[in-house]
Amino acid sequence: MSIISTSLSLHSLSPNPNSKQFFSLISNPSPFPTSYSPKCFVIRCAKRSRRTGKLRYPSEKKKLKQIHKEKMDVKDKFEGSWRLSKLNVEIDKDPGKDFLGVSDGLLEQIAKVLEFPVASFLPAEAFTVVRKSFDARKLLKTPKFVYTVDMDVDKLLTFEPRLWDFISEMEPKMGLVEHIPQEKAVGDLFSLLHDCKKDQEGTLTVDAGSNGSIPSYKPKVAVVGSGPAGLFAALVLGELGADVTLIERGQPVEQRGRDIGALVVRRIIQPESNFCFGEGGAGTWSDGKLVTRIGKNGDSVQAVLRTLVHFGAPKSILVDGKPHLGTDRLVPLLRSFRQHLQALDVSIKFGTRVDDLLVEGGTVKGVKVSDVTKNSLIYSQELSYDAVVLAVGHSARDVYQMLLSHNVELIPKDFAIGLRIEHPQQLINSIQYAALAAEVQGGRGKVPVADYKIANYLSGEDAESSYASASRGCYSFCMCPGGQVVLTSTNPSELCINGMSFSRRSSKWANSALVVTVSSKDFESLNFHGALAGVAFQKELEQRAAVMGGGNFVVPVQTVTDFLEERISDTCLPQSSYRLGVKASNLHELFPSHITKALQDSILMFEKELPGFISKEGLLHGVETRTSSPVQIPRNSATFESTSLKGLYPVGEGAGFAGGIVSAAVDGLYAGFAAAKNLGLITADVESLLGKAQSSGLTKY
Repeated sequence: MSIISTSLSLHSLSPNPNSKQFFSLISNPSPFPTSYSPKCFVIRCAKRSRRTGKLRYPSEKKKLKQIHKEKMDVKDKFEGSWRLSKLNVEIDKDPGKDFLGVSDGLLEQIAKVLEFPVASFLPAEAFTVVRKSFDARKLLKTPKFVYTVDMDVDKLLTFEPRLWDFISEMEPKMGLVEHIPQEKAVGDLFSLLHDCKKDQEGTLTVDAGSNGSIPSYKPKVAVVGSGPAGLFAALVLGELGADVTLIERGQPVEQRGRDIGALVVRRIIQPESNFCFGEGGAGTWSDGKLVTRIGKNGDSVQAVLRTLVHFGAPKSILVDGKPHLGTDRLVPLLRSFRQHLQALDVSIKFGTRVDDLLVEGGTVKGVKVSDVTKNSLIYSQELSYDAVVLAVGHSARDVYQMLLSHNVELIPKDFAIGLRIEHPQQLINSIQYAALAAEVQGGRGKVPVADYKIANYLSGEDAESSYASASRGCYSFCMCPGGQVVLTSTNPSELCINGMSFSRRSSKWANSALVVTVSSKDFESLNFHGALAGVAFQKELEQRAAVMGGGNFVVPVQTVTDFLEERISDTCLPQSSYRLGVKASNLHELFPSHITKALQDSILMFEKELPGFISKEGLLHGVETRTSSPVQIPRNSATFESTSLKGLYPVGEGAGFAGGIVSAAVDGLYAGFAAAKNLGLITADVESLLGKAQSSGLTKY
């Protein structure tokens, strides 16, 4: 471990903070005397990663050395800010999960990592919380809130100019204290669009001819689907001057809420307005999770989050380590989003289903739509467009079939299927927090409602059949603390479920999907082949679940202990949050045997990580199938156009390029700018505006 020496140059600062000399310094703003001999102290570099020495590849060593060199080489310590990471504040010194300011306890940790003698001497106004999360891992003696904080040098010196010498002597500590040069602040999408339009106006003034005017023709674009991908694509294109029509088969959130209420209370399902279809997409009536694996600190993700704040999301989503909204916050947010689009003259057609594409010479020229609230045979029309952004969700199975009729290439994609497990939230709180569980207080306490994230890798080496021999993962998915199990069927003959929760996560249940990855080999085991084999596989499992439940949307269930012992639960079942009824069943009959075995083995492993997970209070619900799209629609990574049809832009979850609200919104963002460039609305490259997009061949969840 390397040692770096530096000095603390508050020149007349006594080593004893209680001395008269120290207090005299604070009260005396006069220049520091030069006779003080600086105190030396030590800054230690962060520990190296677990793969050290000979275990590191040469390329890794070279890369780490370069990163270390760049971060340790600070050209101007007074420029920009300093980022302080891994600041651990014990729970008794923190105001709690809803406080996002700089507390005295946090100032103490800031002073500790900076090796500054007295925390109260640091002005809280100079620090901004960038990230706050709660760490209650068993290996910790005491649960802690973990912070990342930015220190603004200008503000620091404005409030306390005598710290100039201290800043001049500061040195980075890898992973703890890093210097951030002055960079362009990341704003919301509107800031990005403003800069883009400003640059475009300058380009047009030079290139547009004698009058330098903006071309009068507005390209017509249809955006199909009003989920996150469709909304952000429509927003970008509308702001950049396209004539946009947003086409949504479902209803606006107000009517959609009433339709879902009729389903839950009277078992009346609207095929086009339900938990899957309607304004906001499937994520609206879900947990509203904003966690993403594509990098929360990236410009595109930050632009999406800040745009959501603009439309009404709480600012806490910019700081929370596990941000979420909840359905109750998503509904007004979507209403605000819609009103902004309408102010841009975006035409929004609810209750309108796209039945076909209008294609000429390998190029999309428009869409054929029908009014689903009336007789679609009578109320069908053809609409012409210069481009079509296809942002449907992964439950729009009819769209996949329609694309095949135009010879659009579809690639079968791996996804995951399984069961949704539900426990009393109090049990999960106790497992995760032990004695601290009382601090949860129904979502209004000092600590977050407890959740979990578990995974198991199955190698398949000892499998008895070729179908079971494939390596696969089993993991928790869409964990909803303080939530409920809901119906996501779009067809009365099929039964599938999901989880949702409101912003406070205050219900008495915790639920999560336990899913196993499946691939073409699994589809073939049930004799399903071709591009839509995964869709057929999903439908088969959903139909089995509907039969097992006895119809009328009753869900087949089994306690965890009985599932492991392969017996039907013959005693009283624990209470379920699912409101349409449950029926004791043998869930082994749902899946091929190797899938069931994978779930059983993984649950046994999860018990080791979460003692108490296997409990008679744990109830498994069948079936969860729509974790992600079973297909991917190939597209050009630069233009975002389909490789099969020009003018068609497949984006979001339904196209197989996203998973979750944020990644879908980011994908719509990129596609919107790409389409705008292809249509002549902007000249800038997409990457120059947003940075490099995630690989189009790799979906991250």
